[in-house]
Amino acid sequence: MASRGRNQQCECGSGRKTKFCCGVRSGPSQAELAKTFLGGLVTPAALVLVRFTREEIEGLHAVMIELPRLDSSLQVAVPRLVTLEVNALLDAIDDDVDALEAAVPPVVAMVDTPVERARLARAVITLRDGGRIPAPVAATALLDLASPELNTLITSGLVQSAAVLLGAARTPGGLLVAS
Repeated sequence: MASRGRNQQCECGSGRKTKFCCGVRSGPSQAELAKTFLGGLVTPAALVLVRFTREEIEGLHAVMIELPRLDSSLQVAVPRLVTLEVNALLDAIDDDVDALEAAVPPVVAMVDTPVERARLARAVITLRDGGRIPAPVAATALLDLASPELNTLITSGLVQSAAVLLGAARTPGGLLVAS
């Protein structure tokens, strides 16, 4: 079946031409907007960290890994569709570290999107501006989120979320979820 031309009536039945109706591209996608937002965070975050030594930045990185325990807005939701990969992650939470290290990457690949990174970045900024996260730790987290090659905060947020879901860890408010 041939597709409708831009100057023909739209298939939706509005009576308008396709180019003025459903054929109109409505602008950048959420993913494109999220990537642009994350790209704008790099320079300000780097300026905060420029005066730190490599060892100090490694220390900030270690603190950043613990951020999902501080506030639930920094946790990454476990996918609701329980696939084999998600099930392996949930099983590995109470298991040994080796099983967890093997189970995390496939699930991180499912949840690691520019939109999720931007959501986490906004949460980091809110906590920083509220005085709950020091600026250097927030800058470390924002650089991690802005770099597609890094996924430390997303991984930490996912593991913490899974642990809370299973009752293996307490919520940031101190509650233990009954599983």
